[in-house]
Amino acid sequence: QVQLVESGGGLVQPGGSLRLSCAASGNVFSLRTMGWYRQAPGKQRDLVATITRDSTMDYADSVKGRFTISRDNAANTLTLQMNSLKSEDTAVYYCNALVFTTSRSNLEVWGQGTLVTVSS
Repeated sequence: QVQLVESGGGLVQPGGSLRLSCAASGNVFSLRTMGWYRQAPGKQRDLVATITRDSTMDYADSVKGRFTISRDNAANTLTLQMNSLKSEDTAVYYCNALVFTTSRSNLEVWGQGTLVTVSS
């Protein structure tokens, strides 16, 4: 079993910054591509950013230049630095990982989500 736990969400004013973190635990042999997704009220879950194990990054157009994704393979953690936040960034943010487990199986795992609210 593998768990992803997010932290760092909260309330921030427009133009402010937040840093989200995600920690993987359990039967993790290695983490492959990881990513952040978000779901605003009444909308579908959308990709925010992904990062491969060798740190190739991809971003949604709406966050390019404002958000930075990074990872620490030794610590099994994922981070999303969010700057210049806008009201439209308000959503529940989910961590996602493709996991190669200690039992040599592949799993896609989601975190429980952390709420980011951008409002004055």
